Amino acid sequence: MPAFLLLFLAQEPLHGAALLSKMENDLPFCFADSAGLYRTLQRLEADGLIHGSWENLESGAPRKIYAITPAGLLELKAQAEDLRQRQENIRVFFERLEALQNKERV
Repeated sequence: MPAFLLLFLAQEPLHGAALLSKMENDLPFCFADSAGLYRTLQRLEADGLIHGSWENLESGAPRKIYAITPAGLLELKAQAEDLRQRQENIRVFFERLEALQNKERV
């Protein structure tokens, strides 16, 4: 979840509910819930990767808008590299699984 939150916040500042909605709408498989999302936002903010500021609305309760920091942009790049490496490992896994399944069919 942290990589996606950083990615979405690099695109635009958003509040927590909008981030959850974006994850649910944009990801083919969203495993996030609001409690986990807000815990992750708190951790990212504590680590200095995002910054939250309160927005007062004309009606309704204030909401916290999150934006990525320069350190967050660096972490986003590191997360992207980690995901690229994992993607390559997953590719190898499925190639070998397919080869094994083809071997069993013979």
